Amino acid sequence: MDSKSSPVIIVPARLASVRFPRKLLADAGGKPLIIRTADRIKEQVPEYDLYFAVDGNELGDVLAHAGYQTILTEPDLPSGTDRIAFANRLLKRETVINVQADEPRVRRDHILLLVDGIDKPGTSISTIASKFQTEKDFHDPNQVKVVMDQKGFAMYFSRSPIPYDRENIDWSQANSHYAYKHIGLYGYKRDFLENFLSDQVGELEKIERLEQLRALQSGFRISVGITDVGSVGVDMPDDLKKISFS
Repeated sequence: MDSKSSPVIIVPARLASVRFPRKLLADAGGKPLIIRTADRIKEQVPEYDLYFAVDGNELGDVLAHAGYQTILTEPDLPSGTDRIAFANRLLKRETVINVQADEPRVRRDHILLLVDGIDKPGTSISTIASKFQTEKDFHDPNQVKVVMDQKGFAMYFSRSPIPYDRENIDWSQANSHYAYKHIGLYGYKRDFLENFLSDQVGELEKIERLEQLRALQSGFRISVGITDVGSVGVDMPDDLKKISFS
């Protein structure tokens, strides 16, 4: 398989974070968080090319010093997917995998599930989800929910608990049937990325602050693969305390 047809991993990375300022340079067991993520990706899927689409030289210099390839993007792009689309205009890869820069425990099976999902007929984007483990997490707005149709395509993503439990179903029963946590990793086809970069930011995207809603509102289909093992993202400083980096 030549390099242009082989999937490439592009990690969007920016320092501006409202909930956790400069989190990608936060200490994660003796290394910046972004380097922990980079090392993890390299360890889990060494066969894929890896690039970081950065918003400035500060992150770029840290990554370059550690031996990672970077692409400098415009700092004011509205989302990580826009940053990836911008970078892929240079790389011109047909399949692109998006791993978030704050996912230092991403797994090989997560990435391979994305690669498989993007080949599903009718798919423009693939992503993954896992079952929520606690009712508290299900109601946490920092943990995104997804509901799917019978063919495994996303119907909606929200920070609110969806679907709304009008009948007050027992949580253990609900968790077995519909309570899915979106894991913010994606696979994209090149033509989708070109369209996404030219589309206006959607109204639903503005409200929920979820870029995948721009794709849904524009009519693109998102296949959702289900994994038994979730990922551990870093949204707040306390999240770093939950992760072992030994």
